[in-house]
Amino acid sequence: MSTVWNPWHGCTKYSEGCAHCYVYRRDASVGRDASAVCRTKNFDLPVRKRRDGSFVIPPGERVWACMTSDFFLPQADDFRPPAWEMIRARPDLQFVIITKRIVRFAQCAPPDWGEGYANVTLTCTVESEKQCRIRMPVFRQIPAARRQICCEPLLEKIDLSPYLDGISLVIAGGESGDDARICRWEWVLDLHRQCVQAGVPFYFKQTGARFEKDGRLYRIPRARQLAQAAKARKLYFDSDLSAQTAHSRTDSGKG
Repeated sequence: MSTVWNPWHGCTKYSEGCAHCYVYRRDASVGRDASAVCRTKNFDLPVRKRRDGSFVIPPGERVWACMTSDFFLPQADDFRPPAWEMIRARPDLQFVIITKRIVRFAQCAPPDWGEGYANVTLTCTVESEKQCRIRMPVFRQIPAARRQICCEPLLEKIDLSPYLDGISLVIAGGESGDDARICRWEWVLDLHRQCVQAGVPFYFKQTGARFEKDGRLYRIPRARQLAQAAKARKLYFDSDLSAQTAHSRTDSGKG
């Protein structure tokens, strides 16, 4: 089971992967300013209890943190220390933190981070080769119990091979939305090859709205993007047992 925990909402666009952010699309549809950062009513969700004293989020769940913002957003610097305290207070949950701002980790980490919290999976988003060269050297130096890479939206061919040591999973996916940029099948295959060679699980999450394969461009409705990626996994990746492991570990992500 999994739960989404958004302790704050709103974000500022940071890199090329943010150009068609799904949070901005959703907020715009209801007349909301997605760049306005504020704490949410669910800020204390991890430690919230029911009348009988049990936690609202039961032990053993995976918690996706900050899916409508970025955990290391500068505007959330005052919110983050109590968020870390709640994460520390629930060692029975597995928190997944996905970020584009991994370069801010050192100044945002809790003082007792040490070799990493055992209940935190740190996931760095890398959408292009440029961002790979910026973020991956920093990410590889950060101690963490589990580290993942999310190439979503995948905007071009990316060479992750120098940075896969110690990575527990690589996720890849195309961009959704009416203005989605093309995701090419050859880029996905190349990431899969890199992961197989490094012994790292690989998970192709979604095709995106504009998906090119063998020179043909497919326009795929949002409702079918996950299903089409699942078909591709079955046809091309199921012989790789690590892909099956990845599928059992994750079913979400930003995109």
